[in-house]
Formats: sequence, structure tokens, C-alpha cells
Amino acid sequence: MHNKHHHPPDPPVPIARRPSAPGLPDTLRDNITLPAPRGAPSTQTSVTASAHPLEARLHAWRATQDALKMESLRRAYGIAEPVRRGMELRIVKDGSFTPAMLGGGKGGNLHEDILVLGGRDAEVGWEDVFKGDEFREPPTFHHEMENRLRMEH
Repeated sequence: MHNKHHHPPDPPVPIARRPSAPGLPDTLRDNITLPAPRGAPSTQTSVTASAHPLEARLHAWRATQDALKMESLRRAYGIAEPVRRGMELRIVKDGSFTPAMLGGGKGGNLHEDILVLGGRDAEVGWEDVFKGDEFREPPTFHHEMENRLRMEH
């Protein structure tokens, strides 16, 4: 008896590597113990690339704290203060660009860290120390500009 609805096995999932040790698998980011979700994608979107639940909860907690601080600013100073701070943050996010050749790239934005309520400029995260691209060839300036300006290449 053969099953008419036989499906081939799923292709292997590529293993993400540790930023500090490129040859070794990263167990926390790979989420080896939990099976991958199947079916339609959920309505929730995750900003972090990691599948570790604690990282997603920390991101949600930080967003909740930021919203709470903005609400307290609105109550104390009116709607103009949170709107002004939001505009300043957007201007800094959109206007900051340093090519990788000049030391920019995936690193955090110091101006954004200073403007965020609570001042995250004194925090040191994992990505600040281990960027993960120490062994990669940096992109050329022209390729970076084409990507930034959404030009065909």
C-alpha cells in the first residue's frame, strides 16, 4: 500500500552561526528545542531576527516602557512634546548614514540612543561588541549607495 499523498521531507533549515565564532551553531538563536511553526503566518510580526522568546519579550517590554514615558510626557507637557521627540527620532533615523568603509554599517546609532527616552547611550549590548562581520569583506561604497537609494544594480 502506497500513500498517494506522500510529501517529500522538508529541506534542511540553514543554521545561523555565532557572531563571535562563525564556525559553530548558535543554539539560542537557532531555537533547536522548539519545532518551527507550520501553517499560515501569524498576525504578530517580530522585529528581532532571533527566535528566542526572551529576546522578543525584552523588545516588547522596551517598547511598552517607551510608550509609557511618551504618555507621561504628553500628560505633563501636552501633545507637542512627544510629537517633537518623535519627529527628532525619525529625522535622526532617516538622516544618519555612514558607509561601512568609514566605520558605519550595522552598528547602533549614537544620536538615536541619546534621543531615546531614558538615554540608551550608556548601554552596551551583544551587538556592540560582536558585530558578526569581522571576517566578511565590507561592501563597496558604490554598492552601499545603490542599496540605500534603491537603485537597480
